[in-house]
Amino acid sequence: MDRLILMRHAQAEPSSPAGGDAARPLSPSGCAEASLMGRVLSGRGLKPDLALVSPATRTQQTWELMKEAFGHVKVRDTANLYNASAKTLRHLIESHEDEAGCLLVIAHNPGVHVLATEYFRDSDASPAELERLSAGFPPGAAAVFSIQGTGRCTYEGFLTPRAMGVSP
Repeated sequence: MDRLILMRHAQAEPSSPAGGDAARPLSPSGCAEASLMGRVLSGRGLKPDLALVSPATRTQQTWELMKEAFGHVKVRDTANLYNASAKTLRHLIESHEDEAGCLLVIAHNPGVHVLATEYFRDSDASPAELERLSAGFPPGAAAVFSIQGTGRCTYEGFLTPRAMGVSP
């Protein structure tokens, strides 16, 4: 793996008619966020070879709205991604690192935020970037890292729908 895109699902509705957290769909603004983030990532040359997607409705919908911007991408719905801890996310990433040059993970907070913070610290990101991330990992945000041959992460960017032009 040369690059990792760690992403939180786009904005979801506060509840689901079907009941249960896993069934919460994207809100209308979340749909706009997901579509935009797919175009933004693709426009920056960030095309995943493999996407690991939580089975929750909101993560599946996020992927569905993003995928047309990328062309063909292998996808794995990974049950362990639903509300996964940073440790579980890291393990899943490491277990798939030989399958893709660019790996996209779409999952949930707080695990995504905690792991992104760990990777930011490991990559010697600037204090300003660490402070920006400490403010939170909003829905639809993506942290991008390049991966060195030694497995060390280098921070490339933190993209949010709001910074790219979608307001809540």
